[in-house]
Amino acid sequence: MQENKAIKTERYLNIDEINTHLEKVEYIIMAAPAPEHFKDTPVHLTIFLNTSEHFPDEIKEMIFDKFISDYEITKYAEVMSQLMPVGFAVTVHDTPMPMLLVKPQDQSSIPHVPMHVIDFLADSREFEEVTTKSLTGWSYVYES
Repeated sequence: MQENKAIKTERYLNIDEINTHLEKVEYIIMAAPAPEHFKDTPVHLTIFLNTSEHFPDEIKEMIFDKFISDYEITKYAEVMSQLMPVGFAVTVHDTPMPMLLVKPQDQSSIPHVPMHVIDFLADSREFEEVTTKSLTGWSYVYES
């Protein structure tokens, strides 16, 4: 497997920039290689819903089921679905990279907003560049 360079952060969006950036965004989906020992679920997916709303479990399940269907996910594991702090890094890519902030030091030093995040490991042919080239990428989906 080829060695890819880490994505270099040039700067982080501030809160006003994040809010402006997220106008009209419905969700962001990010795909990255899963740790090697997860052979049945080789893709690490993170879905950032542009909302800070708390969802009941049955709504979370319906949202998750929609993504499973839309992205032809055949296997999944380690599902987390909850509000989390999300920052945005400016990189050489066209759109800012969403960043799930788990560490307290990142939460205190990187500007962020709360978003409903669904994070899990999966298998899907929709993310071939992740499994064949070990690439990480993200796509923004906008309101129609």
